[in-house]
Amino acid sequence: MPVKIRLQRHGKKGKPFYWIVAADARAKRDGKFLEKLGTYNPNTNPAQIDLNVDNSVQWLQNGAQPTDTARRILSYKGALMKHHLLGGVAKGALTEEQAEKKFQAWLDEKNAKVVAKEGDLAKAKADAKAKILEAEKEINESRKAAAAEAEAEAKAAAEEAQKAEEAAAEEANEEAPAPEAENKEEAAE
Repeated sequence: MPVKIRLQRHGKKGKPFYWIVAADARAKRDGKFLEKLGTYNPNTNPAQIDLNVDNSVQWLQNGAQPTDTARRILSYKGALMKHHLLGGVAKGALTEEQAEKKFQAWLDEKNAKVVAKEGDLAKAKADAKAKILEAEKEINESRKAAAAEAEAEAKAAAEEAQKAEEAAAEEANEEAPAPEAENKEEAAE
């Protein structure tokens, strides 16, 4: 029975979530499987991968062939590296202690890269947030300046209107005494 290490799709439409499984090559994609080896969630950044490395290596030693995507995941998590090192132990090129030491050194280096990437992503997110905040501040300040300018224009217009009213009132006062004088003259007669 040919065995494949492959992804089995779960999750809803547009939000895939995968199980990494060892399954018969003739079985359906989401059908019967022999063993669940881990999970893969590509919806996050960086993608979340949970893999049982020892069981994956055991399946690789038994002849299971990973699909292309599964091979990349196994490589990323170190299952292929461990399989390679155990092949060296079987041939007598390394001892188990040396192989384990090399594998741990590789894992530490890989974890450092992942932590650095997460730090870079967090920094980029914080920078983007700071740029957005700065843009909002500029917009608010321009709005305040425009409001102050509009208020100053309104105040100037109100003062002009008030001066115009006062001028009109003075003109009305200057013209108004003359008719009153005529009225007084008519009343005197």
